[in-house]
Amino acid sequence: MQEAMSVPNGKKRLVLALAGYGTVGTGLAKVIEENRDWIIERSGSEVVIKSILVRDVKKPRNFPVPAGATLTDDHEALLNDPEVDVLVELMGGIEAPKKLIAAAIRAGKHVVTANKALLAEQGLELFELAAEHGVHLKYEASVCGAIPILDTLKENLAGNRIMRLVGILNGTANYILSEMTSNKLDFATALKQAQELGYAEADPTLDIEGLDAAHKLCLLTRLAFGVNYPFEQLPVVGVSKVEPEDIEFAREFGYRVKLVGQVQEVDGKIEAGVFPTLVHHTYLIARVGGAYNAVRLEGNACGPIFLHGPGAGDLPTASAVLGDILSVARGAYPNNTGFVRQVPPLANIMSPDEASSKYYFRVIVRDVPGVLRDLAGALAEQDISIAQAIQKEKGAAEVPVVFLTHEATARAVKAAVEGMKAKGLVVREPVYYRIL
Repeated sequence: MQEAMSVPNGKKRLVLALAGYGTVGTGLAKVIEENRDWIIERSGSEVVIKSILVRDVKKPRNFPVPAGATLTDDHEALLNDPEVDVLVELMGGIEAPKKLIAAAIRAGKHVVTANKALLAEQGLELFELAAEHGVHLKYEASVCGAIPILDTLKENLAGNRIMRLVGILNGTANYILSEMTSNKLDFATALKQAQELGYAEADPTLDIEGLDAAHKLCLLTRLAFGVNYPFEQLPVVGVSKVEPEDIEFAREFGYRVKLVGQVQEVDGKIEAGVFPTLVHHTYLIARVGGAYNAVRLEGNACGPIFLHGPGAGDLPTASAVLGDILSVARGAYPNNTGFVRQVPPLANIMSPDEASSKYYFRVIVRDVPGVLRDLAGALAEQDISIAQAIQKEKGAAEVPVVFLTHEATARAVKAAVEGMKAKGLVVREPVYYRIL
């Protein structure tokens, strides 16, 4: 960090350069202005924004540029300014932010970012670079907004071995599923409503197809288990194909459908993924509604811990960014990865086909005698047994049969589905989801 500059009251000050001045950037400026005195009380430093990198300096802003700060479209103005202590990267994307962050680290500046895609896909070399230069690369805001899950894993629970972590990691998907559950909306209507409220982007692909949650799960896996589970190898299923009838059938069994990211160690291997899951209504995570996020983890010393809060938005995300900034202001020693080793070893990955879980099935069959017996037989051929079953609309030509199974591997479930289809037992593609 550059040598702190003195101010008239004798306190230090930390000088920031922002890259990006959109929703989070303007939220950060607002919180810094509103909480200026409180920030000094907490950190002993005044935090000031000196320069803001934007694409168009003439574009109107939602929040005024802070007093004393200037807008610029010149990257070098941030990197070459010796007064700037911290680069706050809020641009989004991968290649341009990566180049900017790497240059800032080489210039001896600390970095705070909310860029989960960059850190999940290409972050390891940035952590290694930050260690070489002895600077902070902090990223609390990249996962679950205001929820302090990353520092919880890096600091507070550092003495624990984490055994399992399950989270609702994307507020957009959770809002959509909540509306489908509570107000019986179909997916398209719930998505449109989320977009109108600002919870979903015009192109919602990253959110509804589970990719945003997968980026976050990669970062959580590194911090919780000290290993790298490559993003491109992570099994991911989104919510775009979840149908209202499955939400209703799940409710009849006492479950809620949630998009969860899960990672756990099983027999020395890491099993992880993002997928729609049935969660029993008595679990706290099943009750997380709207655009909120939540994480449940289990440590061998701390036991189960549940964290819940707003997962996105200007002020919640700015809160996490500011927390990282104040850690730098206090002169904390960089603890970027939570481990002495900055580049974690590759995880010993369990094949997704070997992952074991209980399952929910919905199959459409012809209403003929013995069909449930034949379905049970197709499952039994793969050593899968039915725990509960219901059949609706008896008397119609085609009827749904819905059942829950005991524990089974994903490989066995896929083989059972192929068996049902080969025997002509189903008239549509079966629907099946894991049960938490």
